[in-house]
Amino acid sequence: QLDPENTGFIGVETFASLVHSHELPLDPAKLDMLVALAQGNDEGQVCYQELVDLISSKRSSSFKRAIANGQRALPRDVLLDETGLGIYKRFVRYVAYEILPCEMDRRWYFYQHRTCPPPVFMAAVTLTQIIVFLCYGARLNKWVLQTYHPEYMKSPLVYHPGHRARAWRFLTYMFMHVGLEQLGFNALLQLMIGVPLEMVHGILRISFLYLAGVLAGSLTVSITDMRAPLVGGSGGVYALCSAHLANVVMVSQGTRGHRKGNRGWMAFSEVGRAVWLRFSPPLPASGPQPSFMAHLAGAIVGISMGLTILRSYEESLQDQCGWWVLLLSYGTFLLFAVFWNIFAYDLL
Repeated sequence: QLDPENTGFIGVETFASLVHSHELPLDPAKLDMLVALAQGNDEGQVCYQELVDLISSKRSSSFKRAIANGQRALPRDVLLDETGLGIYKRFVRYVAYEILPCEMDRRWYFYQHRTCPPPVFMAAVTLTQIIVFLCYGARLNKWVLQTYHPEYMKSPLVYHPGHRARAWRFLTYMFMHVGLEQLGFNALLQLMIGVPLEMVHGILRISFLYLAGVLAGSLTVSITDMRAPLVGGSGGVYALCSAHLANVVMVSQGTRGHRKGNRGWMAFSEVGRAVWLRFSPPLPASGPQPSFMAHLAGAIVGISMGLTILRSYEESLQDQCGWWVLLLSYGTFLLFAVFWNIFAYDLL
């Protein structure tokens, strides 16, 4: 009745009177966004499809482009001006400002955030790593530099070139750690960065990014450091951290640079420590110490593939050409690394 020509649009005044007369229970924040869209329209009209996207908590690409280009603006102030929030909503706002560099994305995430599903992936990985570390620490009675214990390197979880035929080791090494320092560093970053990232981007994207970094780390070590074993989840941790830092640098408006800088220095210091342990171990060792190449491989995965994932907040990855190019590149690397592990060791 309101759109007899079936154009998909009605006037904003007509829509406002409809909402008022029927007392529709619309979310005030979403209603403000819809009015902002109508204000950005030359004819001041409300689009039916945009209404459907808002009600279903899905944002169209045209909506995001219009906001990003400054053609439309939301009428409310920034989230920092929101008052009377509970503890959990303040935490959600904190996550929005830590993870999303764009004010529009922050507000959208804040208003459409749901507690279910919870960020269980990073928490489960961290808990498993702690349990495994405690088990080996109690068994070996050694809590620092555990790799110097010969029984530790015999674990079925550690990656070692001599056991590369056991394919599960290319992933399970992420549950093993050199000692308290490495475990503490990885667990801290996984909880400080990984959990907020999972809250914003979802379990599928973040788990894929983390595991891609872990797998790239072990395969890179198998190619570049062919005699060294590998332990720790640094490949996945650096994939998350580098993707997040790169995303913040690429879209730097409204970021909290001092916190990101501190994390960058923490990452550099951890890489330096890993290099030192690899080439100048503090104790005599019977063989090569764990490689540091997983750190670099994880960082490369994060800057390339992870940057695309994080910049595509609330958008489908399947619709982006760059995503398929990166996925093809990663698949090519995996195939090359697999063939390398099958043939190169015997030839070299």
